[in-house]
Amino acid sequence: MNHSGGGTLPTSLPHTEPGLVPAVTHDAVVIVPGIMGSELYDTVAGRTIWGLANGSWLGRAWLTRDGLAPLRLTDEERAGDHSRVRARRLLRTPAWSPFLRGVEPYHALVRTVENTTAHPDAVMTFPYDWRLSIEVNGRRLAEEARAHLQRWLAHPAQAAARRQAVDERPARLVFVAHSMGGLVTYAALTLGGDRDLLDDTRGVMTLGTPFQGSVVAANILNARQGGPLPLPHTRLARAAATMPAVHELLPRFLCLEDGPDVRRLTAVDVADLGGDKDLAAASEGFFSSLYAHELPRQRPVVGIRQDTVQSLRLVDGVVHASEYCFRTDGDGEVKRDANGAPLRYRVWGDGTVHRGSASLLRRTVPVFAQHGAIAQGREARRIVADFLLEDDHLGPDQAEDGIGLNVPDFVGPGTAWDCRVTGTDDPAQVECVVAAAEGDWRRPVRLEAGDDDRLHAGVTLPGEGLYRVTARSETGPTVTQLVFAGAEDGNGDGDGDGDGDGTGD
Repeated sequence: MNHSGGGTLPTSLPHTEPGLVPAVTHDAVVIVPGIMGSELYDTVAGRTIWGLANGSWLGRAWLTRDGLAPLRLTDEERAGDHSRVRARRLLRTPAWSPFLRGVEPYHALVRTVENTTAHPDAVMTFPYDWRLSIEVNGRRLAEEARAHLQRWLAHPAQAAARRQAVDERPARLVFVAHSMGGLVTYAALTLGGDRDLLDDTRGVMTLGTPFQGSVVAANILNARQGGPLPLPHTRLARAAATMPAVHELLPRFLCLEDGPDVRRLTAVDVADLGGDKDLAAASEGFFSSLYAHELPRQRPVVGIRQDTVQSLRLVDGVVHASEYCFRTDGDGEVKRDANGAPLRYRVWGDGTVHRGSASLLRRTVPVFAQHGAIAQGREARRIVADFLLEDDHLGPDQAEDGIGLNVPDFVGPGTAWDCRVTGTDDPAQVECVVAAAEGDWRRPVRLEAGDDDRLHAGVTLPGEGLYRVTARSETGPTVTQLVFAGAEDGNGDGDGDGDGDGTGD
């Protein structure tokens, strides 16, 4: 594998020495995209209505009067007939939407997952009609995930890889879900009708999933209010008002400033801001059922430090969104200042989903990423790869442009040893030093590129004691490792000349 230059995640299996078994999982993986992340095809009209790979399509979709009309749910679709639109595949090229901004394709994530599994057949992508309700898509996902697992269990590559696993158990399912895909996965595992599916699932990794909704959904539905607004915003609002999924992404936390109080949105509020009262009420009932079930074995990846709307005021039907949120005490009461006004907190997020909404747990894996690109980013893809390999305690570090450090744990003073840095072959990208754990002795380590896509340096320590090697990349983490130097020849300095300077001179 070659991590030279920008440190991009490799698209082939990790480099291994001859005779070593590649670090891969034998589990079956399902990739579930987010809202607008699947290409949609109108089977009646015979044309793609979302996700064409050209700029002229985006212009027609967003800037012409009826460009988004095919995305509106018909009366038949709202009554349960979902045969008109078919989700054919995940996005192949970037798409765009007001408020949600860019939606990146998933090919890099798919390649990363394929390169971390025993065979590409272990990976299933799940395109779905993201206009429909989460429950409808969740039930379909439950069926397709079950069929995928059964196919993979019968695959010869699964049997071969299983023998290399720590406990040699049969393959299970791992879900990697972006944005609304995490909610679809949640519904599949708890409300999908397959009672054993959750037991057959090893883990769920969510990337920017709005478990408590997003104020951005209120902005989307409200775009037709209060003009003048650009045409794309009004086009989106008209289409979104018919979509159950957009209503299910509305915030379900305390977010609406109502005079001196803060409360949750109601179905009446949703109708006031431009949404559908019945769809909002149905959403409330769905989440009451969903949250009655726990989603175990979840690992949430959340975007941080991006400006993200987290609360709103509703004035004459117009949404005024703000980039702060509110907190409650142990009794559920809003925290207030000395004058009784609600305290405002800024916790950021990924630009669409604020951090407090992106997890069902307190423990999260933070990344610096915008919502639409989080699944495409190097940092998240490294985390995904590590999660897939976690069952066997294998895998890359969870860090963007990460480097690895390899040094002996015990060396002789005055004896040169090899310090190796992995993850790049460019010495200019890494600063490396070795220093005594106690005392002032400190020396730079001059790394040079080797023939194995690694950096190497010969290091000699001056005397007995504990030393710390620190490697720091330009854009990634700092990695440290301790090494102990001890003399075995009995003269105390280890280099044979008795002067203790580590040079042998």
